[in-house]
Amino acid sequence: MYKQDYFSREYGSTKKKWKGSVPVALLFPNLYRIGMSNLGFQLVYAMINRHPEIVCERFFLPDIDGDMPKSIESGRLLADFPFIFCSVSFENDFPGIVRIFQLAGLVPLAEDRSKASFLEPGNPLIIGGGVATFINPEPLALFFDLFILGEAEPVLPGILEVLVNGTSAKDRESLLWELSLEHQGCYVPGFYNVAYGADLTIESVKPLKSLPARIKTVVHTGADQVGCSTILTPDAEFSDLFLSELGRGCSRGCRFCAAGFVYRPPRLWKSDAVLKALKQRPAHIDRVGLLGMEMTSTEDLQIISRYLLKEECSLSFSSLRADRISPELIEVLKKSGLKSAAIAPDGGSQRLRQVINKGLDEDDLLSAAELLAGAGIQNLKLYFMIGLPTEEQEDLEELVLLVHKIKKEILKVGRSRGKLLSLILSVNCFVPKAWTPFQYHPFEEVASLKTKLKFLKKSFAGEANISLKADQPGHALLQAMLARGDRRIGQGLLSYGGKGNWKQIFKQEGLMPEMYATRIRGKDEIFPWDLLDHGISREYLWKEYQRALAGKSTKSCDTEKCRKCGVCIDN
Repeated sequence: MYKQDYFSREYGSTKKKWKGSVPVALLFPNLYRIGMSNLGFQLVYAMINRHPEIVCERFFLPDIDGDMPKSIESGRLLADFPFIFCSVSFENDFPGIVRIFQLAGLVPLAEDRSKASFLEPGNPLIIGGGVATFINPEPLALFFDLFILGEAEPVLPGILEVLVNGTSAKDRESLLWELSLEHQGCYVPGFYNVAYGADLTIESVKPLKSLPARIKTVVHTGADQVGCSTILTPDAEFSDLFLSELGRGCSRGCRFCAAGFVYRPPRLWKSDAVLKALKQRPAHIDRVGLLGMEMTSTEDLQIISRYLLKEECSLSFSSLRADRISPELIEVLKKSGLKSAAIAPDGGSQRLRQVINKGLDEDDLLSAAELLAGAGIQNLKLYFMIGLPTEEQEDLEELVLLVHKIKKEILKVGRSRGKLLSLILSVNCFVPKAWTPFQYHPFEEVASLKTKLKFLKKSFAGEANISLKADQPGHALLQAMLARGDRRIGQGLLSYGGKGNWKQIFKQEGLMPEMYATRIRGKDEIFPWDLLDHGISREYLWKEYQRALAGKSTKSCDTEKCRKCGVCIDN
């Protein structure tokens, strides 16, 4: 259960009648406050509920561990729903999926549900989507009947029609066959057989009957409907914050960023479409969060900034691109009274920023820090990664010097206005992701990462106005296993379920970090995610990996001219 009645505190939510409707559950495998801050989750919820014959209700991980999950809208049990959609954005939420299935008394494995009717309580048709699934769905393959690979807008309405029509006319298998054969992006793991070699790598992946060897993912191209918040709540992580996207994908080509590759081609929504979305904001909400500010053009940011100033709206964002800070944006930040902001150098040294293709130099970062401090920011967060490919001790030492230079810049501004500013360093362990040039690279050994963190903590110990927050290398190791795992990982997830010592539990299932996380991947090795087709050339990713190791940069995407990665060849 949940600590309070979240539904009564929401603005914009509705409770549909069950009589004569097909029940669909939409599940987010984390707490309510996290899920309701996820714009993709809200967009899918609104799309499903727009169907006149469907009643869709939301489920989250219970606030109190061990409680039975119940829907936000009516308090019904998950087993009451014949269809369950799961929105999965992060590998760290994979154990939460299994945990919710177990708490709800569902049959967790798709194979064990295959002969049962989805109308039978506890044996629903379970459908997965969200960016984590169209990066690499295979660690979850044992649990899901179906994945929708890609963006939902172009295909979800047609899939919902099949489900509605199938509640009285079709069994599970025939429904899945229809979806696989007639709807792009539909992947049924049970229809694909995976064989493994003596070295435990994948030997082959073979589809049944006439199914394609690879599933082409779905891309949304309609810029006229900009995604924005449909429900606002004071109980979300971003309390009463109206979210709007500025586009999808990113042209920068940072070599560690899976989203920058699987959302290709990058699409920027026109400023007038964004303003139309912002005008849907409820009158009493004056806080706006913009998603995708890192890639938006300076001109569009200026137009949007002027609108926010006119409407007296405050602005929030996850992080700013250090070379995209305009005078208009600074004016919005001043009027917003924003106390905290973040920029992401990611690499601690200029050499590493070249390796990861970040496209930022030290002057960009120092200038951004000074401008943000001048806008009234009191806390500046800097995102860094350790364990990046080719990282050496010298890179960490340059990180320390960079932080001191930034501190010097912001303290000058702080002294001039009589208030000192703080630096918050967020240091995360680099996790290699599928569909990036670094998919071939190993996750660094935990002991080495701990040594690097120890050095950084010692370097900033006792430093006034500097604090350091870091993730635990052991947790990052689990994420690295899940990020590049195959469907055998599912057995470990089933035994683990988010409880206990994951290393020990996975080891008992014969699943070792060395196999999935800490070894170099071969150029021609068959990857679990190869059955997806994002249009990206494998040869391109390998060449980008070699360019990274050589410290060479690559220009940003130009969809009008460039055809190098393969995505735009057919566009």
